[in-house]
Amino acid sequence: MNLEKPINKVLDKKAAQAKAEHYCAYQERSQQEVRNKLYEYGLRSNEVEEVISELIQTNFLNEERFAIAYTLGKFRINHWGRIKIKMGLKSKKVSDKLIVYALRKIDAEDYFNSLCHIMSKKAEQVKESDPYKRKHKLIQYGLMRGYESDIIFDALEFSALL
Repeated sequence: MNLEKPINKVLDKKAAQAKAEHYCAYQERSQQEVRNKLYEYGLRSNEVEEVISELIQTNFLNEERFAIAYTLGKFRINHWGRIKIKMGLKSKKVSDKLIVYALRKIDAEDYFNSLCHIMSKKAEQVKESDPYKRKHKLIQYGLMRGYESDIIFDALEFSALL
């Protein structure tokens, strides 16, 4: 069994750009994701930056659009909180300014309702009779999902899950 890493394909700049355009058209991507993919194609640093520049000019690559799509997708589909979304965007090397901008796109009422919904589902699963341990488990769950502690406490109070 071969455990070695497969050898990267070496493409010329034009072929790599065509593949990168397809890669970006399929789904919103961060610049860092595209940069990593171009390096996998065997391009050198200066070629990678030229292709990235061209993708930005042709609007295949738009960091703001990516940040908003990532934020709203993780919130609406995965029910992640702002903290977890922020960490995900930072791992994709999105600028702090864009992260703040994208997180503002989450409606505050939807955010609170989403937390209440996932907390009530979790409360049904928690089989703890001791109210302090039960509360601790629910708080830990909310924190793990990336929600802020003050909002978690508000949700617990509001929905009377304890």
